[in-house]
Amino acid sequence: MPHDISRLHHVGHVVGDMAQAMALYRRLGFRLPPPSVPALAPRDGGVPVPFGAANTHADLARGFIELVTPVNAGSTAAGLPRDTRTVPLQAPPEKLPVLQSRIEATSARLADWRGQFEGLHILMFSSPDIDGAADRLTAAGVGHGGVNTVGRPVETPDGQRTETVRYLEIGHGEGGEAAHEPPVGRIGVVADLDPDFQHLRHLDHPNGAQDLAEAVLCVADDQLPFVRERFERYLGRPVDIDADAPLTLVRVTDLPDLLPGEQPPALPALIACTVTVPDTARVRALLEENGLPVRETGRGEPFVPAAAALGTALIFREAP
Repeated sequence: MPHDISRLHHVGHVVGDMAQAMALYRRLGFRLPPPSVPALAPRDGGVPVPFGAANTHADLARGFIELVTPVNAGSTAAGLPRDTRTVPLQAPPEKLPVLQSRIEATSARLADWRGQFEGLHILMFSSPDIDGAADRLTAAGVGHGGVNTVGRPVETPDGQRTETVRYLEIGHGEGGEAAHEPPVGRIGVVADLDPDFQHLRHLDHPNGAQDLAEAVLCVADDQLPFVRERFERYLGRPVDIDADAPLTLVRVTDLPDLLPGEQPPALPALIACTVTVPDTARVRALLEENGLPVRETGRGEPFVPAAAALGTALIFREAP
């Protein structure tokens, strides 16, 4: 029977300086478009002011890595490249205050996570049946905010089109989630990418990156059974280091065997993500040419340590 959560949709790398982060990811071999940031006029007829959060994506075949940073209205130039695109919010006047409030709340969460440490704080899984996934999560006692639908503007050769994005967020004190849930950031489920927009994605990365294979979550030894059970409810299947699952759980005492030299910034924490590439030797050469340190995982895969990659280790796995 097919799983209603099939793989990772995206991970979010929360950073303090978008320009610095983009320069790093380009040295890592990813192609990135200019970032975008929402904007809203403080009064009728006023000039829209960027606020909330700026982000950009390293697109992959079935997902992406997001770079995101909170933005304070009135100080938007700090850490943002000159080619950052402002996207004026468009909504009926009576709905703009609610939209603004939600964006500001998200920005505050991002700022809090960034204050804890730069690194991965967003983990979104992909589903071919998000309504079915929502029903299963509810039946399993997992609190979530229900399925939301938003439109994302996409530039095409024929002009701008709107891509429909459907998603849900887990937790936030709703439903049956325990109040002592480990704080690992934003977790949710997104409907699979729309195939009508797939051909518009930028997949020609110099490092050859193809897909997002896994995220790595490090936990305290005594938390492992609880965290494992929690994510098995989320995914609707077993989570195991040897399973074909989008999440790898590792005890802190086992971390040196998986990622030699790494230290988690907190427990629990998302400490790494893995992308597939056609040729790891080519990636290693590119990374070394760009002055980045390269180590090997316990599985023999090259990775750039978190200390050199703004708080998250980047692992490269050769695709079959």
